[in-house]
Amino acid sequence: MAMKAKTQLVTGDDGVAIITLNNPPLNLLSFEVMLSLKSSIEEALLCNEVKAIVVNGSGGKFSGGADVKVFGKSEMVKKRNEVGFVSIELITNLLEAARKPLVAAIDGPAFGGGLEIALACHARISTPTSQLGLTELQYGIIPGYGGTQRLPRLVGLPKALEMILMSKRVNGKDAFSMSLVDAVAPADELIRSASRWALDISEARKPWIRSLYRTDRLEPLKEARLILNTARDEAQKQNPNVTHPLICIDVIEEGIVSGARIGLWKEAEALNELRQSETCKSLVHIFFARYNTSKISGITDMGLQPRKVNRVGVIGLGSTAIATAFILANFPVIFKEDDENSLEAALGEIKANLHSHLMAGKMTKAKLERTVSLLKGVLSYDSFKDVDLVVEAVEGSIRLKQQVFADLEHYCPQHCILASSSPTLDLNLIGERTKFQFRIAGAHFCSSSVLEIVNTECTSPQVIVDLLDVAKKMKKTPISVRNGSGLVVNRICGMYSQAAMFVAAEQGEEGKHRVEQVMDKFGMATSPFRMMDVVVESMSTQSQNKQDTGSSNSTWKEAKDSPNDFKVAKLSEEVIMKMILFPVVNEACCIMEEGGVGKASDIDVASVVAMGFPSYRGGVVYWADHTLGSKYICSTLETWSNAYGPFFKPCAYLRKHSSIGTPLMQIKSHL
Repeated sequence: MAMKAKTQLVTGDDGVAIITLNNPPLNLLSFEVMLSLKSSIEEALLCNEVKAIVVNGSGGKFSGGADVKVFGKSEMVKKRNEVGFVSIELITNLLEAARKPLVAAIDGPAFGGGLEIALACHARISTPTSQLGLTELQYGIIPGYGGTQRLPRLVGLPKALEMILMSKRVNGKDAFSMSLVDAVAPADELIRSASRWALDISEARKPWIRSLYRTDRLEPLKEARLILNTARDEAQKQNPNVTHPLICIDVIEEGIVSGARIGLWKEAEALNELRQSETCKSLVHIFFARYNTSKISGITDMGLQPRKVNRVGVIGLGSTAIATAFILANFPVIFKEDDENSLEAALGEIKANLHSHLMAGKMTKAKLERTVSLLKGVLSYDSFKDVDLVVEAVEGSIRLKQQVFADLEHYCPQHCILASSSPTLDLNLIGERTKFQFRIAGAHFCSSSVLEIVNTECTSPQVIVDLLDVAKKMKKTPISVRNGSGLVVNRICGMYSQAAMFVAAEQGEEGKHRVEQVMDKFGMATSPFRMMDVVVESMSTQSQNKQDTGSSNSTWKEAKDSPNDFKVAKLSEEVIMKMILFPVVNEACCIMEEGGVGKASDIDVASVVAMGFPSYRGGVVYWADHTLGSKYICSTLETWSNAYGPFFKPCAYLRKHSSIGTPLMQIKSHL
C-alpha cells in the first residue's frame, strides 16, 4: 500500500509552488512527513514553471514540531542510519541550499523542528498571533534540525539563549520586532504575502538570505564567550542535576568558534545521544502523564461534550481562596454566608486576595475593578437559581453538610453540579439526604495548580467531563480520585513532610537544615517543612478515612514515639534522601492499592506539580520503577521497619510487586 502523502504541492499561475505540511491536527514532523517534504521540495525544484516556493501548514497550524512519542527512541536514526540526515542532508543541503527561494508562511504554532524548518527558509512571514519557539529542552533534548546554529545568527546570542534554554515562545508580532520573522501579515493575506516575498527574492528585489551563514547578528568572539559562560553558570545553578542545557550551550559555542556546519554535526550527534537519555525519557513520561490527567477511561471516551459553566456558587467560611481562584479565571461568583458579619469578612478577604495581584503587578487597576465586579455576596439561596456549579466548603459536622446539600438540591437548577471541597468526608454521606446523587462530586483545590476531582459510583460522567473543563479554564491540573480513598496531594505531600520531620527529629539543631540541603540537592522544588499545613490536613485525612492496613499510614507522632531508638545524625545524604522519599513511594502504593487513582501516572503528576518532585526524574512512581526498583525499595523499608518502627513498613501492594518483579506503574483503573 502506498504511503499517503504528508505534504501537498500546488503550483499557482504566478509560478509559486505552495507546499503544505499535512499531518493534522498539529502537523507533527514524523519521519514520513520529513520524507514527503523532501520529495515535494525536489519536485518543485525540478519543475521549470516554479520560480519560488512557499512552505505552510494545514489547518492554520504551521507545525508543532517533532512527534514527542519518538523521543527516547532511535526510530529515525535506524531508518536512515545517518545521524545528520534530517538536519544536514534535508534541511541544509536541500532546503536552505535550494536554487529557488523558499519562504515560510507561519500561522498558529511553529515549535521545535517546525520553527527550525522555517529558520532554514530564505524568509519568514507570520501572522501576529502565531507562536514560535524552540521547546526541545523541556523534553530533555536540544534543537536538532539546526536551531542551535541558525537562531543566534538571526536574533543575536542573548535572545537565542533565552528562547532555547527557557523553551520560551514568542508571538508573531514580537518575532518580527526581534528579526526572527521578516514581516507580519493577517491570516487571510498570509499565503499571498509570502508568495510575493518569494517572487521578490527570485527576481532580486529582496535579499536572498541563508541564515546559517549570517554573522552580522553574532557578537564578537570574546563577548560571545562571556555571554555563553554566564548562561552556563545560570543553567548549572538552576538545574545542577541535568546536563542537556550545558550540552546545548556547548553546541552553540562550537558553531560560533568552528563554523556553523561543524556546529550542525555536533548538534546532530548530541541530539542522538540525548534522545536515549534517562532525563529525556523521564521528561517525556511526565509530559504525557500531564496530558493524560484529563483522560479518564470510561468517562472521557464516551463522546460527551462539556456543558458551559456560566456562574459559580461558593458556600462557606473556608472557601474564600476557592472563590478567588474562580474569579481570577473570569467566572462570575455568588458567595453565600449565613450572616452579615461573616459575609462582610469573607468578601473583604476575597477582595484582599485580588488586590494582592494588583500589588504584585499581575493585573492593572482597571482589570482589578472588572475582576471584583464578578463577585456578588448573598445571605440566602435565592440567587442560586441560575448557577451551574456550586462548591461547598462549610466548616462543621456531617449533618450540617447534609443539610446544605439538601438545600442546594432544592434551590439550584436541575443541571447544576453540586461539589464539596471537603477532603476528609465521604461524598455518599454528604449527599445522603439528596435525591439526585448523580450530580454530586468532589472538587478539592489542594494547591494553587491542582484540582482533585472526586467521583462516586453515582456521579454522572457528564459531571466529571464538566469539571475537567472547569479545571482547564482555571489552568489547573486535574487529578481524578475515587471517593473514600483520601486525596492524593494531601497524602503524598503529607508523607513527604512527615518523613522529613522523622529524619530531622533526632539530629538536633542541624537536622532540619541538613534535610533541606539533601532534598534541595536531589532537586525538590519545595522544602518538606513548608508543607506543614498539608501535613496537618493529611494526618487528619488519614485518621478519619483509613483503617489500619499495616502500611506507612501511621502518623509521624506514632512513628516518633516508637520504642526503637532512632539516630540518623551519621547517615549519608543518599540514605537521608531515601528515608524521606521511600515512605512517599510507599504511600503512593497505598493509594494504588486502595484504587484511589485510575493511573499511577496521575500520582507522578501530583508529585511534580504539588510536591515539587523534579520533573526530570519523571515523578515519584516512575522514579521508583526506573531508578531503584520495587524490590530494593521494599527490602530497604522492611529493614528500616524492623530497626525504627512501623512508619517504614511497606504496604501489601509494594510487597506484591516486589515479590513478582512487576513495575509499580502497572495498575488497573478503579475509577
